Amino acid sequence: MTSERVPQVFIPVAGRIWPATIDTGFNGALEIHEALRDEVPHRFAGEVVSLLAAGQRVSEDGYRVEFPFDGELVRVLATFSPDDEILIGTRLLRGYRLEVDFPARRVLLERTA
Repeated sequence: MTSERVPQVFIPVAGRIWPATIDTGFNGALEIHEALRDEVPHRFAGEVVSLLAAGQRVSEDGYRVEFPFDGELVRVLATFSPDDEILIGTRLLRGYRLEVDFPARRVLLERTA
């Protein structure tokens, strides 16, 4: 968890450990930092429309990617972003239990299926 109390986990990608924010308000699977585009196998899948806070809609290019998560490669729909972080959405967490202990500043993410 960050000092601002944002739930985070760390993911090894392309020989580096990347912080990945768990965003329970993001119902997609994954948003990946643009710097990883050449490091992650991806294939264009089409336009993705996301609904943001206050009803704002955003259209982005979506990609089918193979991404390392929880010790295996997962195949999910993702977008690439110039932000220097990875966002994990609720679609990627469907088979997981998420526990955020704010006082202890601890994030527990465990597979249930």
